[in-house]
Amino acid sequence: MELASPLAKSDSQTMKTYSPSRAPCPIARAARVLGDRWVLLILRDAFMGVERFEDFVEGLAINRAALTSRLVILQDAGLIVRDPPEGKRARYCLTESAHALVPVYAEVARWSTVYLYADDETAAPWPRQSP
Repeated sequence: MELASPLAKSDSQTMKTYSPSRAPCPIARAARVLGDRWVLLILRDAFMGVERFEDFVEGLAINRAALTSRLVILQDAGLIVRDPPEGKRARYCLTESAHALVPVYAEVARWSTVYLYADDETAAPWPRQSP
């Protein structure tokens, strides 16, 4: 067993890569893509209309390396496409596969509202309502 070095980078600073799961369990396969908190939050923001790299950085307070690696994972998994594929000022657009996750996100938001909020707390609506 390898122990973590005291100088090891935190999860948010580590460049991650994607390789499809070969697990027979569908939950395990989904977890390979969706099991990272940054991926969940990047998709959440994309569902709410965020498309530009700088807007993800600002809204999530994520470092650039972590965002870059997660966007590559999402591209490799077929959940987003970069338009244009090269160059600056790209947009990150959700694919049909990603849009199929909207009911899942809605259910997670509902579950969180019911079980993770105190009686005196109010959950923000999801998806957020436009101003």
